[in-house]
Amino acid sequence: MLFRYPVNNSSRLTRTVSVLALTLSLAACGGGEQQAQNGNNTSENTGTATNTTATAPGKLDLGGNVSLTGAGASFPAPLYTAWFQGLNQKYPNLQVNYQSVGSGAGVEQFIKGTVDFGASDVAMKDEEIKKVDRGVLLLPMTAGSIVVAYNVPGVDQQIKLPREVYTNIFLGNIKTWNDPKITAANPGVNLPNTPITIVHRSDGSGTTGVFTQHLSAVSPEWKSKVGSGKTVSWPTGVGAKGNEGVTAQVQQTQGAIGYVEYGYAKQNDLKFASLQNKAGQFVVPSDASAAKTLESVALPDNLRAFITDPEGAESYPIVTYSWILAYKKYSDPAKAKAVEAMIEYGLTEGQKQAPELGYVPLPQPVVQKVAAAADAISPDYKIAGGAAGNTTAASTGK
Repeated sequence: MLFRYPVNNSSRLTRTVSVLALTLSLAACGGGEQQAQNGNNTSENTGTATNTTATAPGKLDLGGNVSLTGAGASFPAPLYTAWFQGLNQKYPNLQVNYQSVGSGAGVEQFIKGTVDFGASDVAMKDEEIKKVDRGVLLLPMTAGSIVVAYNVPGVDQQIKLPREVYTNIFLGNIKTWNDPKITAANPGVNLPNTPITIVHRSDGSGTTGVFTQHLSAVSPEWKSKVGSGKTVSWPTGVGAKGNEGVTAQVQQTQGAIGYVEYGYAKQNDLKFASLQNKAGQFVVPSDASAAKTLESVALPDNLRAFITDPEGAESYPIVTYSWILAYKKYSDPAKAKAVEAMIEYGLTEGQKQAPELGYVPLPQPVVQKVAAAADAISPDYKIAGGAAGNTTAASTGK
């Protein structure tokens, strides 16, 4: 059973999504097939990292039950919900509680040490990392597109938005849907004289950070007047909390336009624009176009990549990695092992779930880099697919 986030009305949204205190101990939910990485079997009492079926849970020696707490980005929340639920099915002694509070709050809680891990759609800055005495690992776990979603009744065709047009819409310079600059890019589309309502994030958001970095890269006016960051002073519009909040607000407001993660738009049947990329091509957001964007960017050794305006005729222009923020040192050895097991699950079985929920599976070289970096967290655990290529995780020794 995978969690989805349909947004049908505000009461349901409040009830099921916006708090998102995701206590994922749902071992009763049916699990998909979880096959061994290389077909290898491990002995009964080794803390195995090989895949098992939900009916024959793997053994992970943590010395008892362990609960991890995390908080941060709403962008990957639907995917993390599925992962942490599946992880609990595989290892019933390991539970992960994740709160979708936005990247800004997630980074803040991670720096304060009130969570076991954080999550952000924007990699931490050097000055933020220096505040963490225990050390920081920035681990890209998934990737996805940020789409420009809209609610324009009576328009069934997918609207094309040139770079100059969508930046000017969010600047507040273009105020109606039948503005000549929009109609010129969409011949044959009967665009109404409906006022445009901008919907933006009201919370500190990595999605906002990525979106405004892109707008700053393509528009000198945006860069000088608004700039980029997890929070900015928006020239116009109304705010909503989380990707789920923006999704709901766009759905409920005729003439609305906002930016949300592709998975939220896809699962809630939002219409979204085809955007013009750096090469001048109009590209529809999809798994394939996002993968082309990732191919155009080399991930550096520190695993921080900022994709502000990608090259390539087939690249969708607004794509980001999403990071789990882990500590280099955990005082509790059991938690250190648990964090590695969590990361491993996301890099292996979890990647298979990504496309169904609207996310882009990580390229294999990225998986290997992340596995090698995370493998340093615990001396008692070996991540499958890590630097040494081991497919088992012994409970002691490395």
